[in-house]
Amino acid sequence: MLFYFQRLFLTRREFWRELRERGLRIMKKLLIALDDSASAMKAAEYAAAQLSGDNLQVGLVHVLPNLPAIFWDEGHILSDAEKKERKNVVDKWVADRKAKMDPIFKKAVEVLARAGIKAQSITTKSISDSTDVSDSILEEAKDGGYQTILVGRCNRSARHLLGSVSGKIVNHAEGIAVTVVG
Repeated sequence: MLFYFQRLFLTRREFWRELRERGLRIMKKLLIALDDSASAMKAAEYAAAQLSGDNLQVGLVHVLPNLPAIFWDEGHILSDAEKKERKNVVDKWVADRKAKMDPIFKKAVEVLARAGIKAQSITTKSISDSTDVSDSILEEAKDGGYQTILVGRCNRSARHLLGSVSGKIVNHAEGIAVTVVG
C-alpha cells in the first residue's frame, strides 16, 4: 500500500525506475491498431497519456480493407495483358490507401513522441494482404512479440460497447493483454 501512496509523489521517470528496481515486469512492446476513425486516434492518445519508458517499443499497424469487388475476376480467365492491367489498378488502389494512412501514422507518432516515447522506437506498418482485419492484428501482435494490443472501441454508433474488430480481438487474444479505448 505504501508503494501506491508514494507513487503519487513520483515523476513519471522516477515511477518507471522504481518499478524496475522492485523487479516488476514492465511492458516493452505495445501494438496500436489504427484506422481513420476517431476512436483509433483516441487509442494513440491514451497510450501517450498513460505510458512511457525508455525501453518501450510501439508498433502502429493498419490493416487495409478487403479489395473492393470491382477488382475481382469477372468470371473469365484473364489474358496476360488483362492480368497486368488488373495488377496495376490493384497496386494503385493499395498505394492510395497507404497514402491515406500516412497523415494518421504521422499524427500518432507525433502524439506519442510529445509524451516522451522516442520516435526511433515507434514503427508503422500497413498490412494489405488480409481477409480479416482482427485476425491480421492478432497475427501481427503474436509475430512481433507484442505484450499488449491497444484498439479503439468502435467507429460507429455509441450504442455498441465494442465494434466487430475490437470485439473479435478481445475474444480471440491469447497471452496478450488487450486495452479497448473509446
